[in-house]
Amino acid sequence: MKPQVFKQVIKMANGPDITIETGALAKQAHGSVVITCGKAMLLGTVVSSYKSTGLDFLPLTVDYREKFAAAGKYPGGFFKREARPNDGEVLTMRLVDRVLRPLFPKDYHAEVQVMIQLMSHDDEVMPDAMAGLAASAAIQLSDLPFECPISEVRVARVDGEFVINPSYSQLAEADLEMMIGASADSVMMVEGEMEEISEEDMIAAIKAAHEAIKDQCAAQVALAEAVGKKEVREYEGEREDADIEAKVAELAYQKVYDVAKQGSAKHERSAAFSEVKEDVKAQFSEEDQEENGDLISKYFNKTHKKAVRDVLLNEGIRLDGRKTTDIRDIWCEVDYLPSTHGSAIFSRGETQALATVTLGTSRDANIIDMASQEGEERFYLHYNFPPFSTGEARPLRGTSRREIGHGNLAQRALKRMLPNDLPYTVRVVSEVLESNGSSSMATVCAGTMALMDAGLPMKKPVSGIAMGLITEGDKYAVLSDILGDEDHLGDMDFKVTGTADGITACQMDIKVKGLSYEILTNALMQAKEGRMHILGKLTDTIAAPAADVKPHAPKMESMEIEGKYIGAVIGPGGKVIQELQKETDTVINIKEENEMGIIEIAGTDRAKIEAALERIQNIIFEPTVGETYHVKVVKMLDFGAVVEFKPGKETLLHVSEFDYKRIEDPSTVLSVGDTLDVKYMGVDPRTKKQKVSRKETMPKPEGWTERPPRRDNDRNDRGRGRDDRRSGGRRDDRRSDDRPRRNNDDNKSED
Repeated sequence: MKPQVFKQVIKMANGPDITIETGALAKQAHGSVVITCGKAMLLGTVVSSYKSTGLDFLPLTVDYREKFAAAGKYPGGFFKREARPNDGEVLTMRLVDRVLRPLFPKDYHAEVQVMIQLMSHDDEVMPDAMAGLAASAAIQLSDLPFECPISEVRVARVDGEFVINPSYSQLAEADLEMMIGASADSVMMVEGEMEEISEEDMIAAIKAAHEAIKDQCAAQVALAEAVGKKEVREYEGEREDADIEAKVAELAYQKVYDVAKQGSAKHERSAAFSEVKEDVKAQFSEEDQEENGDLISKYFNKTHKKAVRDVLLNEGIRLDGRKTTDIRDIWCEVDYLPSTHGSAIFSRGETQALATVTLGTSRDANIIDMASQEGEERFYLHYNFPPFSTGEARPLRGTSRREIGHGNLAQRALKRMLPNDLPYTVRVVSEVLESNGSSSMATVCAGTMALMDAGLPMKKPVSGIAMGLITEGDKYAVLSDILGDEDHLGDMDFKVTGTADGITACQMDIKVKGLSYEILTNALMQAKEGRMHILGKLTDTIAAPAADVKPHAPKMESMEIEGKYIGAVIGPGGKVIQELQKETDTVINIKEENEMGIIEIAGTDRAKIEAALERIQNIIFEPTVGETYHVKVVKMLDFGAVVEFKPGKETLLHVSEFDYKRIEDPSTVLSVGDTLDVKYMGVDPRTKKQKVSRKETMPKPEGWTERPPRRDNDRNDRGRGRDDRRSGGRRDDRRSDDRPRRNNDDNKSED
């Protein structure tokens, strides 16, 4: 029996409509939908356990996968099966997770698994922009407790106009690309990159995206109503005790308030807070601590958060003693590591990043192999966050999603400031050595200086800052350069990067509903002041990119040749290019694009690179008809001289082209090693060989007349004249009408 299918259509202004459908697939999931746009199809499902895990947080897993079969492709490598998620999939998972997580009840601790997979791909549709819609729609069709529907869209600006969910081709022309996550009432997540845009342009882009999201949220509500909205499940919430909560607040609030007001360093502050907590626990009996220890800790954390926030709002004093607009002390250093191609240290307060730059060839590009996208990155950034950076000892379990996300943000902040024609592949690695907030922004600052130290021609330096927000009713405080504790206790984490002329990247997570655009604008303007302050510190350390790459770093040159010459440069079995690399101590890469050969030559010695370039120019050299060339005699012959245009490019200069006068012996005019000018006359149609002339470069003798070129008929006539003279002038075989003679067989047949 065919299942009953319910659909809702979302009209899109600049592309194919989006359809939300349920009822046909994955019906044992607690909620499932199929999102269709063009030929692209996403399956979104959600399942949640009916039992609490007993943890003090929501164990939410968001999984996004792009199946290669959706695009008619095979997975790369030897193992022909999708395995661990790639970086692109991880970044999409993070975007969806950041919007969903705050909308589950704080006391809902059952395991939740949201899965989104690309089942069919469309080359003109970017599927990750619909992942948030798929996740939220699946949840709306389930019985999970969830505050309200949300969605995510990508917004780009193309030719001054905002485009929602652009295609790949449209995105290539955009000067702004952002992913926005929101409910119908509130913006909750922003992430993107820009071409030095203004704060006002960024706000306008967010508003345009939010309008589209409102339509998508309405479609989810309509679909759930059509299907029949399920009753929200009952679940076991957290245990509560009002008496213990009141006692903890009474014992802890003022003490925490006083510690927060002192403005101390991270370790001193942590030790003081721990001491207050132990004093509070000591006021409870051993039986109470054993039975209600989890409640005492929970209520202490709640009191701790309120006291710190109140100090900020009432006193204007932050945990480390700064005012809301103050930036922590900064020191920077470049060229710190002697063996790298570029390096820099950036320290801001108790956060420190060491960035290195490595220069390579196109062989070192980062390969992107996804069902929805293929290509390579010639600039990429890796961010590492070891446990010692926060004074912890914990297991190392590979690269975390957080490290991938922070590295991607820093990469997007910097990549538009490198020239498009940069010949290098550039890898930046940031090692976070200390962390107390804003380590990703420290990575941007250290990365900028390391790129300049490496001698790369950055268009402009980039700085970054992390902003925070504390709100309570009508009161709010925007915090510049937030600490880790301020991030945890605050209502917003807003990272902004840019040059002196505009924003290049941003990432924002908002934890409160109904944040006004007025507060958001104030935060952006305050962030601009902080960015300019930090940028001044960077340029004080290194004002401009180094004039050249370091002596031990590879120098790179590139050139284009016609595709027909690629084989000659490579040689049979690669013999020519291998010998060239060995003799010049360089690395040479060749790839074909648009019937042209793109050659990259890398080495540490510029003179050797120039020698390799010259050798390649010699290989592909072809003289132009009518042009004069300075050549060298490499061999003498009885009838002329062999001359060399370029090493390996030789031709014959015939003795008849030495001079206007007759030369009997070529060796009386030229010798091996002589240099002279010759004019290239093209390919002789008779001999099919190149013809050059020395006499054509000389002034003609007075009274010289050109001898008409010999023709084959002339030569035949002269031969017949000689026969006539031998026979006394008689030509018995010549017909009077000059018709061609017949062969002997014809004559015989006539007889």
